Amino acid sequence: MTEHTAQNPGGATADNFRQAELDKFGALAQRWWDPNGPQKALHALNPARLQYVRERVSLAGANVLDVGCGGGLLSEALARAGARVTAIDLAPELIKVARLHRLESNVSVDYREQTVESLADQQAGEFDAITCMEMLEHVPDPASVIAACARLLKPGGQLFVSTLNRTPAAFALAIVGAEYIARLLPRGTHHYREFIKPAELAAWLRQAGLRTEDVSGLMYEPWRNRARIVSRTDVNYLACASKPAHEGQ
Repeated sequence: MTEHTAQNPGGATADNFRQAELDKFGALAQRWWDPNGPQKALHALNPARLQYVRERVSLAGANVLDVGCGGGLLSEALARAGARVTAIDLAPELIKVARLHRLESNVSVDYREQTVESLADQQAGEFDAITCMEMLEHVPDPASVIAACARLLKPGGQLFVSTLNRTPAAFALAIVGAEYIARLLPRGTHHYREFIKPAELAAWLRQAGLRTEDVSGLMYEPWRNRARIVSRTDVNYLACASKPAHEGQ
């Protein structure tokens, strides 16, 4: 199994994206909000992701950043829960769809086509909470994303991450099962070598000065088209980390 190594630990990566990944997700933009479309599983995951965040941070009036927002599923949910939401992605097609859907939904979200590293140079220490869901496994340097999120958080702020574990179970369910057998996701959505072990994520969080508070599993049940938070973390998992309220904590 391939171990991840950060290209620039703790610092910004100028081109921390793969154009092929942006093109792949951009091609799905027009059906992003279709609950029976290519992102059907993502629609099912969204309530559980929001629940995980809401149980750990008060969203009413909170300044929240959604990193890798896609077409805005979680961004809008956070805004409806009372947060002031900034949402960023690098696929222009997705930002366009997110902005259009925002008008239909009558919610307030500030969508930007921007890297998290560049935003950290502009708005360091401004966010109460940051979500980065199903994004880290799609970038060349996940540690750079984590470091930028740490810079963007206020002292005492919290980072919420979801990703896929690099295990045989994740390969069997998330790739073979979901992409090739059940066809819940478009083929090529995931690459096994880019999946992230919780210990690797924890190391990047520590390097960025963040403290891991929780790691929980996220189980998708295709027969119910629902997802729930569980204890097993061998496929999908969520993590919460906090920025110390005071230096030296």
